[in-house]
Amino acid sequence: MRAAVIDIGSSSIKLIIGEKVEDELKILEFLKNVVNIGEYTFYKGRISQTIINDTIKIIENYKKIISDYSIAQVKVIATAAVSEANNKDIFLDTVYRKCGFEIDVLNVGDVVYYIDSFLSFKLKQAYPINEKNLLIAELGAGGLDLSVLEKGFTVMNFGIPIGTLRLRQFKKRFNCNLKDTMLALEEFVENYIMTAKGMLPDVKIDDVILIDESYSTTVKHILPDENRPQNFFQLKHRESIQLLSKIQGYNLSDLAYRFHLSPDIAETIDTYAIILNKLFKLTKLRKIYILETSLSQALLANMLFDYEISKKYNKPNQLISVAKHLCAKFRSDSKHSRHVALLSEKLFGYLKETLGLAQEDQLYLLLAAYLHNIGLFINNRAHHKHAEYIISNLNLFRLTEVEIKVISCIARYHRKAPPRNTHNVYNSLPPDEKILVQKLSAILRLANALDSAHKQKIKDLDVLISANQEILIHIYSTENVTLELVNFDAQKELFEEISGNKVVLKVKKNK
Repeated sequence: MRAAVIDIGSSSIKLIIGEKVEDELKILEFLKNVVNIGEYTFYKGRISQTIINDTIKIIENYKKIISDYSIAQVKVIATAAVSEANNKDIFLDTVYRKCGFEIDVLNVGDVVYYIDSFLSFKLKQAYPINEKNLLIAELGAGGLDLSVLEKGFTVMNFGIPIGTLRLRQFKKRFNCNLKDTMLALEEFVENYIMTAKGMLPDVKIDDVILIDESYSTTVKHILPDENRPQNFFQLKHRESIQLLSKIQGYNLSDLAYRFHLSPDIAETIDTYAIILNKLFKLTKLRKIYILETSLSQALLANMLFDYEISKKYNKPNQLISVAKHLCAKFRSDSKHSRHVALLSEKLFGYLKETLGLAQEDQLYLLLAAYLHNIGLFINNRAHHKHAEYIISNLNLFRLTEVEIKVISCIARYHRKAPPRNTHNVYNSLPPDEKILVQKLSAILRLANALDSAHKQKIKDLDVLISANQEILIHIYSTENVTLELVNFDAQKELFEEISGNKVVLKVKKNK
């Protein structure tokens, strides 16, 4: 089985072709063409027509090579240099019309998802990924993407715009000597790193792993150590200082000659060394693991192996893990959120056919259930609106912008006014997603009402639908549930309106 990935990056366009050979990934072809899309996007805001034409020529050439290998499974991806371009849509449309490829523009969460999933596959013989708490850093030309893995589960991810190409361009703005320029760059990077440190969750980090496609070989060449492993090795803090010290004071041609560097590496090795050095400020650890691999290789492995990930580490559970962390971050009542999610899941199972819902819709409901109260972090007043704002600005991996809006709206409508076209986020959704929001928020209102006191009184529930289509919900509790009954009666209106069914709630002590 073979597959191919075309990766449109900030400084190059790459083609990687591989095949599955038993349990290993065999690379059949790797090609790279330097195209500095990021130089235009990051400082001019647009991808030039010349760059678009160059991109088309390269992809057409790659397309012929892919055809020679008789490969049908092909993905084309792009990251920051395309996603941040003001003419992104024109670029995507032109490539599609000329080359026939739809480009999947990945956000930070997408990149983290593929990289984190790939690590357990890549390091299965070398490192116990699912037994450690890890800080994962993926450095590219356009930015630095960070994620925290807690025993195999992603608990947070975000990106910061300090990629090697961005810093190289930023360096050109300084009209001073090299020493002062480097000091300014170090301060600039450190400021971003310290901001990132404040965003990290309260998790004891066992190790830091830097994902590096372009520079690890260079690091080993500048800092030779015959005992250093080939593709996955440790770098000590003092070695990062040595690396920075060794490359300073050279002009580009001398640097390239002294260390046998390609021109593109020579231009950015100093920015890489600064970022590498400052990464040590994120934790108290004095060593960092460097793994030589790439996003395109991670995606290729995903296509060929699908990693055979156990249910424990699949996409829904990873997203639930992120949601639980966000509850803690925004100081939400985690017991209440977890119980509302549990009740929502049970109600969904009983009512999905009545409402015409698909099983995959459950994930949106569960994420909204976990996150529905995070708006309290801003203010108790109108906290449902604050929750919508926070969620709609989150980076949730492998979820589209529309999906995130759907979740934010479901969370918003757990209380107060039902969905209306005068509400901006809701009104921006396609018609089918608007209906989905109404159905799922109606379920969330019922589940939230059943934990009105935040005391998890309802231990279980079941649902019966009578011959006359009356929905009878039995809740099981040995405690006083007067508050829950009153609130449920007030919150069931939206569900009854959408379903066309009358809802009756009955309390039982034993199931």
